[in-house]
Amino acid sequence: MTNLLPEMAQIWQQTLNWQPTDSQQAQFQQLYELILAGNSQLNLTRITEPQEFWEKHLWDSLRGIAPQQQFISSLQADASVIDIGTGAGFPGVPVAIIAPNSTITLVDSTRKKINFIDKILSELALSNANTLVARAEEIGQQPQHRQKYDIALIRAVGTASACAEYTLPLLKQGGLAVIYRGTWTEEETTALENAVKQLGGKVESIENFTTPLTNSIRHCLYLRKVGTTPASFPRTVGIPTQKPL
Repeated sequence: MTNLLPEMAQIWQQTLNWQPTDSQQAQFQQLYELILAGNSQLNLTRITEPQEFWEKHLWDSLRGIAPQQQFISSLQADASVIDIGTGAGFPGVPVAIIAPNSTITLVDSTRKKINFIDKILSELALSNANTLVARAEEIGQQPQHRQKYDIALIRAVGTASACAEYTLPLLKQGGLAVIYRGTWTEEETTALENAVKQLGGKVESIENFTTPLTNSIRHCLYLRKVGTTPASFPRTVGIPTQKPL
């Protein structure tokens, strides 16, 4: 018995003003099956039920890039995107599926996870995505990655100020970091604004929304790179989390 993902065309349309093509829907289904199969060895996700997977992995991944209403057009125009701490491939793999003209770099420090994602990319024939076993603190200081990306995505990784320190050094001037969160408070915004200012960015917007099936509260923080990140950032491995800005 195959676990079939729901299509949810109407919800996609209502919430994101977009819906997957038949081939994208088939790729979502294949991604789901590969993750279910890989889960037994790798413990990739606790979310395995079809509707929950659709909402918490697929919809959530794409909702993060949707409010930039021009997002589909900007992603069509060969944007370079980096997904930091991609884990089981979210949000980067769904973004790669819907944005074939963009280049997506999926970064994780766990080689086993990256090996698994390599398999997904080849099974789904996603030639626009590549992988990297690395830590954000290291690549942020490497000339081939620093200031090279248009969009940086980061989901379920550390504090917001650490996420800002991981993403902003990687962005070109004018680039956008998208930090996916669950709950969020005003106090956190103040702390984040202080961190982001030191990193050459500004908090462009904070979106608060609920998921379409379970009405869970989610937030996305959008940071715009407006200046140059000082050379001292990102600090060495572990420091952004231990001593947040």
